[in-house]
Amino acid sequence: MNDQVVILRYGELSLKSPYVRKYFETTLVRNLKNAFKKENVPVEVRTERGRIYLMTPEVPKSMTIVPRIFGIVSFSPATQTTAHLQEISRVARQLTQHTLHQGKSFAIRVTRVGTHSFTSQEVAIYIGNEIVQATHARVDLNKPDFELFIEIRDHKAFLFTEKQKGAGGLPLGTQGTILVLIKNPTSLLAAWYLMRRGCNVVLATQHQSTEETIQLFLSTWYADSEIVPLDTTPTMIPQRVSEIASEKKCDAIATDHAFEDLSENISELVILKKHSMVPILSPLISLTKKEIEQQCKQRGIPL
Repeated sequence: MNDQVVILRYGELSLKSPYVRKYFETTLVRNLKNAFKKENVPVEVRTERGRIYLMTPEVPKSMTIVPRIFGIVSFSPATQTTAHLQEISRVARQLTQHTLHQGKSFAIRVTRVGTHSFTSQEVAIYIGNEIVQATHARVDLNKPDFELFIEIRDHKAFLFTEKQKGAGGLPLGTQGTILVLIKNPTSLLAAWYLMRRGCNVVLATQHQSTEETIQLFLSTWYADSEIVPLDTTPTMIPQRVSEIASEKKCDAIATDHAFEDLSENISELVILKKHSMVPILSPLISLTKKEIEQQCKQRGIPL
């Protein structure tokens, strides 16, 4: 019997020391479980040597949740079977029978972890020959019409046909806390960049009209961030922001300043730096207004 799973891959976590990597993995798994719970989707999460596996009866729904979890570089819906060539071949033929036919080309990409009686190349040749006989398609390793990926990990094998891109970055909550000054919806993009680097954010809002947008943004990215209204006069905002950063034990303050409009707002930034006891970050400083608008749309931030 074959099981349907979703394979999750992470990047930077694998470069950390064993202790730090374990902490990051634990945080990532917790974030995953919380997100699935919020969506009322049952899931079982298993970690194993640089991979995270999701077992859920609602795979299509899970594919809409996973891209919004920081720390995941890519993911694939996969079929799990045993690491026996005959079983791998059977599943491979099932996955290709409705897609490949004479005139189509394909490639087999095999990776292995563990000790086996065969090499990755031997698996690719064996499975490739089986698929050619079954479908009459041809092998093309350079520009195939179809790719079949096979990951063999100890006694299990996972077969899949696509790798979808994740949000990347670091798991939310593994770094410090940043106070983000929210002046308008585009300010949320600055918060997004910091969340992607694993930071918890406290959102200091200047306008009540943005509250609905903020709530939508936080729910989209499964963040439980605190929202603090800046109920003060414009001239007192820099001082109040500094006070909030101190009260919430924030490591830095972030703004949405971009280079194109920096000349118009340089005095505002200077005053903010004068009052602040922590560093001032400007994650959007290198982006143009057009790039900011495009990225807001990509991140689900309504303008």
